[in-house]
Amino acid sequence: MMQERLQKYMARCGIASRRKCEELIVRGKVMINGVTVTELGAKVTLSTDVVSVDGADIYPEERKVYIALNKPTGYVTSVKDQFNRPTVIDLIELSERIYPIGRLDYDTSGLLLLTNDGEIYNKVIHPRGVINKAYIAVIKGILNEMKIKTFKNGVDIGGYVTAQADIKILKQFKDSTEVRITIHEGKNRQIRKMCDKIGNPVVELKRISVGKINLGDLKPGTWRNLTEEEVNYLKNL
Repeated sequence: MMQERLQKYMARCGIASRRKCEELIVRGKVMINGVTVTELGAKVTLSTDVVSVDGADIYPEERKVYIALNKPTGYVTSVKDQFNRPTVIDLIELSERIYPIGRLDYDTSGLLLLTNDGEIYNKVIHPRGVINKAYIAVIKGILNEMKIKTFKNGVDIGGYVTAQADIKILKQFKDSTEVRITIHEGKNRQIRKMCDKIGNPVVELKRISVGKINLGDLKPGTWRNLTEEEVNYLKNL
């Protein structure tokens, strides 16, 4: 009989990423054939076992979904929010359960990828190589060569020194600057903290690409299915 690790089976059912599924298991939220399981090494016999999460039976998603969303500001990057704020899932009407790959802050807009494919999720979150993520930001004040050099070489954002990054001036206004920023890390509010560190706080921030996948002309709050080429790119990360 074919067996599969419980957390992998859950991810394949579209519950969450494999890591999040492991957290649900440890917290005692998962049952196999009516018995609560808290061990991460547990396996599911695919032909006979019934798995439930929070009392609801789960089954593998038959159709894999890969989506690019232009997340507006004012939405939380999660499936549910404890404070009942609108989430990115509210913007997408699908029968399949999907979840975000990574996150964008509440007050950050732009490209967000979502899927129900746990394997793709892990490839993007823990890639074998570097995945650059590009942003357009409006920051307060004026940049000089010293600030640009500091930003590019890495700054301490509170117990963590960022990796080398890139920042290019696009437009200069009287009291602010529009820049293109490229990083390959994903620390919480990283770009905002980096800009704070050099004395140029972020006013607006939008992500325009994740690796080879671009936001393009997607309007805020709208989404599209990834192309076959884009999905293959993610699968080969």
